[in-house]
Amino acid sequence: MIKEFPELLPQEVIERVKKLNVPLLCDGYKAAGLEKEGWCCMDAAISPVDRKMTLVGTAMTVDTEEGNNYMIHVASYTAPAEGYIMVVDGKNYAKRAYAGGLIMGACQAVGYSGMVVDGYTRDREDNIALGYPVFSRGFMPCGPVKKDGGSINTPITCGGVAVEPGDLVAGDSDGVCVIPRRHLDIVLEKAEEKLAYEENREKKIAEYVEAKKAGRELPELAPAWVLEMAGKKN
Repeated sequence: MIKEFPELLPQEVIERVKKLNVPLLCDGYKAAGLEKEGWCCMDAAISPVDRKMTLVGTAMTVDTEEGNNYMIHVASYTAPAEGYIMVVDGKNYAKRAYAGGLIMGACQAVGYSGMVVDGYTRDREDNIALGYPVFSRGFMPCGPVKKDGGSINTPITCGGVAVEPGDLVAGDSDGVCVIPRRHLDIVLEKAEEKLAYEENREKKIAEYVEAKKAGRELPELAPAWVLEMAGKKN
């Protein structure tokens, strides 16, 4: 089954996300009370080929299994615009790689912003040299097969997380998260609030360090919520 590509997320949304990181997005998802609907953070085993790789974009999905990358090829050459993240539900198949340097190069040329694979890839050094963001479970030199089967742009599960075409996908050295398109406004609002909190905490820590170096009276270092909880226990 091959369905149309979803509408790209607005560029202003992508730019907001780029100012955050995956932990902040996960915190925003939690603060919005959405964990009861399902997890947003993929399995920890799905990590970047190179720690410096990051990705942010609109999810398009590929559903496949048993090392079959036919639908990955079809998707690679049919993206209607730049900015999609290819999210592949490969069912954690470990005996074959789903993608290597050539298909990654083609995806990069077409305009994909990255690839997330619930499975394995290969040609690690070529991938790093390309600078194309790929997140997978690891590396397997044995190549894929090509046969009928699978789907494009249907709901999938990747790394334990439900993914709908059009959702936000973000990845960095901490891992990958998926934020449902319908919840983006509240999650970004909460994530930005957490960013402001963390920046304030960093200032407080820096003030403490400076006071300690100067031999001045030390300011309170513990955040208010810790003091409050400790006070309740006492």
